[in-house]
Amino acid sequence: MNGPELKLLRTRQGWTQQDAAQRMGVTQAYLSMVERSIRPMSREFHEKVMDILVVPATLLPLGDFERKEWSTEHFVDALSSLGYPGFAYCRSGSKSNPAQVLMEALDSEELDSRITEALPWIPLAYPDLNWEWLLLNAKVHDRQNRLAFVLALASQIAATKTDSQLESVLKERVRVLERSRLAVEDTLCKQSMTQAERNWLRSHRPHAATFWNLLTDLTSDQLTHAFA
Repeated sequence: MNGPELKLLRTRQGWTQQDAAQRMGVTQAYLSMVERSIRPMSREFHEKVMDILVVPATLLPLGDFERKEWSTEHFVDALSSLGYPGFAYCRSGSKSNPAQVLMEALDSEELDSRITEALPWIPLAYPDLNWEWLLLNAKVHDRQNRLAFVLALASQIAATKTDSQLESVLKERVRVLERSRLAVEDTLCKQSMTQAERNWLRSHRPHAATFWNLLTDLTSDQLTHAFA
């Protein structure tokens, strides 16, 4: 979170600088300098802000991406906390930034099919993702094909909901990723599939999966009902 974002959140809650400064335990002058990016936001102050303000998930901290194999429970909890309808029955924990959740999932070698099917929901529910962070990390870790395919599915679902603005935004992200499309064959987070499964998918996958060199038969038609 930067100074202007802090100011936006403060004003959304109807607080003056004086109100907010008092709640945060700092002087109005200090808060003013932070909001104008004259003073950096210390870690301690950032944590205090997070506790006091209602912060959108897309503004939650994003650090350096670390490669790790996460459990199914981790993703169920993360998606539930973000509001994914498919896991509405689960108890929600603390929220994570949706860009981080999506990148963690895309970087997984093995995902439960329920998690894979949930991935296009993230850019649909959070179109103001930190795209710069997400695209950078996808390219650094060679996950751009997976990300582009997920975004292509999301854009198709946006079209069925007649959300032309969101559809256009998602299609533009896909076009950006086309410049770095990988030629190597990959799966959509299912590296354990057998050779027979791989051979079958090469002939039965949708056009988008063929274009992005992914072995998957996932289509937007399979997902629309789950995102209602």
